Amino acid sequence: MVRDVCETFCFDEEKVKSVKRYIDQIEGVEQLFKALSDATRLKIAYALTLEEELCVCDVANIIGSTVATASHHLRVLRDMGLAKHRKEGKLVFYSLQDEHVHQLVSIALVHAKEGERDGK
Repeated sequence: MVRDVCETFCFDEEKVKSVKRYIDQIEGVEQLFKALSDATRLKIAYALTLEEELCVCDVANIIGSTVATASHHLRVLRDMGLAKHRKEGKLVFYSLQDEHVHQLVSIALVHAKEGERDGK
């Protein structure tokens, strides 16, 4: 059996010092991944990469939920800065906040497909 831990404790002081200077920059980013870790919200975000804008009713039909459930998930994405909305009459339309969110979802999908292809 291959052990996946070091058999002795030592570390590269230069590398550790270098990385530690920047490590706090990650603060808050976990919330972004937390929002996208929910399968329903990830489906919604993915749907918004396929269509530039969707109304809440469209999203509800896409994910097979009630309008209230779709609205809740969209609100979470909006509150996390991943989506934005606009109201037109009695309809509310959502889109991704910016190209970065589109890229995150697209890259994650490509990565997951590579894992499937490699048998993982």
